[in-house]
Amino acid sequence: MPNSDHLNPGAPSIWSRRRFVQGAAACTAVSRFAGTLLARMPAQPTVLTGDTFNLVIDSNPVNFTGTISRATSVNGLVPGPTLKWKEGDTVTLSVTNRLSEATSIHWHGIRSPAGMDGVPGLSFRGILPGETFVYKIPVRQNGSYWYHSHSRFQEQTGLYGSLIIEPREKDPIEFDRDYAIVLSDWTDQNPDIVFGNLKKQSDYYNFKKRTAGTFFKDVKNKGLASTVSNRLMWGRMNMTPTDISDVTGSTYTYLINGKPPSENWTAIFEPGQRIRLRFVNASAMTFFDIRIPGLQMTVVAADGNPVQPVTVDEFRMGVAETYDIIVEPKSAAAYTLFVQPEARDGFARGTIAPRLGMTALVPAADPPPMRTMTDMGMAGMGKMGAMGKASGMGEMSGKGPGTNHQMMPMPKAADASASTSAFGSTPFPQPGPSTVRLMPPPGYVPPQPAIEPKPHRPLHMGPMVNNVAMQPTTRLDKPGDGLNGNGRRVLTYADLKAVYRGVDGREPSRDIKLHLSGNMESYIWGFDGQKFSSAEPLHIALGERVRIILVNDTMMEHPIHLHGLWSELENGNGDYLPYKHTVIVKPGERVSYLVSADTLGRWAYHCHLLYHMESGMFRTVIVS
Repeated sequence: MPNSDHLNPGAPSIWSRRRFVQGAAACTAVSRFAGTLLARMPAQPTVLTGDTFNLVIDSNPVNFTGTISRATSVNGLVPGPTLKWKEGDTVTLSVTNRLSEATSIHWHGIRSPAGMDGVPGLSFRGILPGETFVYKIPVRQNGSYWYHSHSRFQEQTGLYGSLIIEPREKDPIEFDRDYAIVLSDWTDQNPDIVFGNLKKQSDYYNFKKRTAGTFFKDVKNKGLASTVSNRLMWGRMNMTPTDISDVTGSTYTYLINGKPPSENWTAIFEPGQRIRLRFVNASAMTFFDIRIPGLQMTVVAADGNPVQPVTVDEFRMGVAETYDIIVEPKSAAAYTLFVQPEARDGFARGTIAPRLGMTALVPAADPPPMRTMTDMGMAGMGKMGAMGKASGMGEMSGKGPGTNHQMMPMPKAADASASTSAFGSTPFPQPGPSTVRLMPPPGYVPPQPAIEPKPHRPLHMGPMVNNVAMQPTTRLDKPGDGLNGNGRRVLTYADLKAVYRGVDGREPSRDIKLHLSGNMESYIWGFDGQKFSSAEPLHIALGERVRIILVNDTMMEHPIHLHGLWSELENGNGDYLPYKHTVIVKPGERVSYLVSADTLGRWAYHCHLLYHMESGMFRTVIVS
C-alpha cells in the first residue's frame, strides 16, 4: 500500500545521471563480473511444484550491469522460482522473512480470500523481520499469473516470479514445450533515490527532450506558427511529447528471466514443435513491445484466460499483464526474442533456438514515439482551446465499443438458470468449458452497497491535476504510441475475444466513473484528483455487478489492477468479453469494464506503475 507522504530527498545519490547500460557496452562488464552473480542463477527459472511451498525472502548480491548491487530474492533467486499449482488443490505457502524490514507477497490475478491477498494494511499486517506467514489459497482457476511484493519498492529490487496453474480439465491450449518468460527493469540505484529524483524533477530520467535543433526542424516541416503554438501548448502543461516513460534506460537495464541482453537467455525447440511462451511483465515502470523477427506469434491467453487465437507480428505488454503465445518454428534456425521498452531507450534480448549458443540478428530499435493531441484527450481539436476551463469536459462520452453500451448484446432469456441466491453466495468460477452463464430470474433486484455511493465530482484543475481530457476517446482498436501504423500486425484490445462465455449474464446496476489524474510537475498521481491518503474507499455490495469507467486525463498509459475480482473488458465482443486482472488505459482514453463483486473483503485498486502507486494512484475497494 502506498505511503505518498514518505520521501527521503536528503538521501545521498549513488549515481548521478547514471550511464546507459544497455547493449554492447554492458557485455564486457557483465562478463568480467560473472563470478559475483547470485550463487544460483540457472539458465532456466527454477520450477517448484505441488501444494506445499517454502519460500524465503532475503537480500543477496547481484550483478546485472557490471556493478555489484543487492536484490530482494526469493529462495536466493531473481526472479523467484516459478510456482506451479493445480486447479482444485488448496496450496499452502510458508513465507519466511530474512530481511531487516517487513515484506509481503501478493498473488497477482489469483482469486483468493482477502486475508491471503498479501497487501499490508488492507488484508494483513505484512510479514515482519524473522517471521513466517502461512498463506492458504484454494485454487479455483488456471492459467499464467505471477507474484510480487506489495511492500514499498521491493518489487523494483527483485521480489517477483511467475506462477503457472494447470487446469483440472484438459488444457485447451496445445503445446509441446512450455517456457515462462519474466520481463523486468533493473536499476542499481536505490529505488528511494529514484523516487526522490522524480519528485524533485519529473523528467529527471528523460534525455530525449526537444531542443533548438528540433525546433528549427519542426519549423521547416510544419511552419513557424504551428510549431510555436505546439511548443506553447506543451509548455503550459510543463510536459514534452517525448515524455514516454518516467524512468528510462538512463538507469534501467532490461532483463529476461534475470538475464541482461549480453547473457542471451535461450529457449530450446525442435523444428515443427508448438512452443508456449508465457510472458509476464514484472517490471516496475516499463511497457514492453515484443516481437520475434521471422516468426509469427499466436496469442492464445490474456491474463490467465484463454482467448480465441490471434496471429500477430508484435504485441505490447503493460506492467503486470500476462500473455501466452504459441510459436511454431519450422526450420532449425535461431530467432531473436526482441523486447523494446516503449521509450525505445534500450532492449531485452533472448533467443529461440535448436541448441544453446546459437544467436540471430538483433534488430535496430524503432524510432521513439511522440505524444499527440489525442493523448491529451483533445482528439480532433486543432488548438489548446480552453483546456481546464470546463471542469466537466472529462465526462464527454467517447465513441467506440468500450463506451457505446447500446452495442452490447442483451442477455438471452433462454440462458436463465440462476436464482437470486446465486449472486454473492459463492465466488463465480473462471469461465471454462463446464461453466454455465447465470442470469437473474424475473423480478430480481440487485443488491445495494451498505454505504450510499457519492455522486461523481467534476474534476478541476489544481495542485493535484494539470490536465483534464476535453475529448477522451476509446481506442481499443489501436495498439498504442510507437506501434500505430508501424507496418507490422500488432495486437490490440479489440482483438481479444474469450474462448468461453462470461459467467455473469446480468446488466450492471450502476456505473462507477473514475478519472486517472496527476500533476507531472509535482509528481502526484491519483484517482479523481485525490491521492490515496485523502481518498475515501469505493463501496460495492456483495453480489452487485457494476460498470467501472476510467477516463485517463494524464499523458501516460496506466495499467490499472483490481485485486480479488475479475474485470471484463467491454471491447465489443458481446458474451465473450475477455476477463482480465490488469487493464491498460492509454493517454486521453476512456475505457470501461464490468465487475461482479463476488468475494468479500478490502481490495487494493491501483496503477501498477510502482512509483505512481507510491505517489497516490491507489484506492481501497470494499466489498461488503
